[in-house]
Amino acid sequence: MAAENSSQGDKAGLAGTALAAMGVVFGDIGTSPLYTVKEVFGGHHPLAVTADNVLGILSLVFWALTITVSLKYVLFIMRADNKGEGGIMALTALALRTANASPRVLWLMSALGIFGAALFYGDAVITPAMSVLSAVEGLHVATPLLKPYVLPITVCILVLLFVFQRHGTAAVGALFGPVMMFWFVTLGMLGLWNVIQYPLVLAAINPWYAGAFVIEHQGLAFLALGSVVLAITGGEALYADMGHFGRRAIKWAWFAFVFPLLYLNYLGQGALILKDPKAVENPFFLMAPSEVLLIPLVVLATVATVIASQAVISGAFSLTSQAMQLGYCPRIQVNFT
Repeated sequence: MAAENSSQGDKAGLAGTALAAMGVVFGDIGTSPLYTVKEVFGGHHPLAVTADNVLGILSLVFWALTITVSLKYVLFIMRADNKGEGGIMALTALALRTANASPRVLWLMSALGIFGAALFYGDAVITPAMSVLSAVEGLHVATPLLKPYVLPITVCILVLLFVFQRHGTAAVGALFGPVMMFWFVTLGMLGLWNVIQYPLVLAAINPWYAGAFVIEHQGLAFLALGSVVLAITGGEALYADMGHFGRRAIKWAWFAFVFPLLYLNYLGQGALILKDPKAVENPFFLMAPSEVLLIPLVVLATVATVIASQAVISGAFSLTSQAMQLGYCPRIQVNFT
């Protein structure tokens, strides 16, 4: 009886931690559907909306998520923790401690670690602005009269986010976790509704479409990959935020909930633009089955992008703390809330 109660308690604790992780860890990658497909087919190097192109892009997105996030981060790299901490600095510390190498090789490892940290900081700088702006632009889809207010609203939201940040990861996760769960359910439902209208897109899981697209287009496919990679931004946050929630909670939340619903939304966007090519203007918001749902969807997307910003911000704090311990960053005061 005691063992059974202990097992149930462990499952409840894991579920609670996984829910909190959704509010911090998966926010960034969970809001990528707002702009990824739109950028591929309506960005600076737009692709023609054909069945082969759409299936090729959707296939690239699926295998990018599978190989880069599922295999690389969740199943492989997250095993390399430094006393429970993750991130590029933790990986660098492990490499320096275990490598029996010359000073030159150790210096090279340190330089690579610092370079990787710089890339993560770059992501932490640009992601909040890109994500929140993409969500608030939904107001322009609802009514063009609100277009002049998109940028001021975005700036105000970002300022409030950083003001709230001082309350710490626990408070933020408890508040944002249930909201993010509802966001992913909404992503899945929107995707499912559109996939039912055009079930052909389910074939995109076949890697043949990705390979055929790259072989056929070559140069244009290389440019398109620059937009496809937007689908996996935030994948590194899973590793960087591992110290906050642990590997098990992040792994189960990703495979059992986040990944299936996330990709279902990408399939739904593909189905929508195949049915109506004009939807490339903003495929995410045009997925809404009714105009009545558009404003609530904009509000939910805005809240979700605020949470997305939290994912990389928390990761940047963890990275800075680790960099100080390794002597790569000046000593600054850290408040452990």
